Amino acid sequence: MAENDVEKVEAKAEEKAEVEAKEQKKAPEKPFTTKKPRPLPRPVEKSTLELDEETRRLLNARKANKASLPKFHRIDAHKKKKLALSWRKPRGHHCKMRRQIKAKGSIVKVGFGSPAAVRGLHASGYEEVLVYRPEDVQGLSKRQAIRIARTVGRKKQEEIEKVAKELNIKVLNPLNAFEEA
Repeated sequence: MAENDVEKVEAKAEEKAEVEAKEQKKAPEKPFTTKKPRPLPRPVEKSTLELDEETRRLLNARKANKASLPKFHRIDAHKKKKLALSWRKPRGHHCKMRRQIKAKGSIVKVGFGSPAAVRGLHASGYEEVLVYRPEDVQGLSKRQAIRIARTVGRKKQEEIEKVAKELNIKVLNPLNAFEEA
C-alpha cells in the first residue's frame, strides 16, 4: 500500500514538472511593452558666431549665476494639485513668503537677474527670433538665430529650414534628420 502512495506522489510530481515546462515554452522571450522608442538626439552644430571677450565672459557669468539660483515656486504650489509651480507674486497680508520668512521660499528680486548686455540672448550668443513661416526668415542678420514655433507642422518646418540654410542662418531647433532605418 505504501508503494502505491509513493507511485502516486511521483506521478503527480512528474505531471507538475511537465505542466511547468509547457508554461515556460509558451511564455514569450520578451515581455510586451507599450513604451514608444525614444527619438534620436538632434544634431548639435558648433556656434559659428564670433563673440567678443566681454560678451563671452558675461554669458559664462550668467550660466554660473543661473545654476546657483533658488527655485522660484508659487506659494503652496506643492500642497495643491490645481496650482502650477509657475511664479506668482505673494500678495496676502499675513503671507510669510511676502514677509520673507527664511524657510518659506525665495522671492523674485532684481539682484537675481542676468547682466543687461546678454539679457535675452541664447546661450550660444545668438538673438532668438520666433518663426512661423518661411517668409519670416527673410531680412535676419547673422547675429540672429531662428526658433521654429511649436505649432508649425513638419512640412512647413522643412521649408523654413531650407530657406534658413540658403541664407546661412542658424536654426536652434532643427528637425531630427537622423531617422531609424
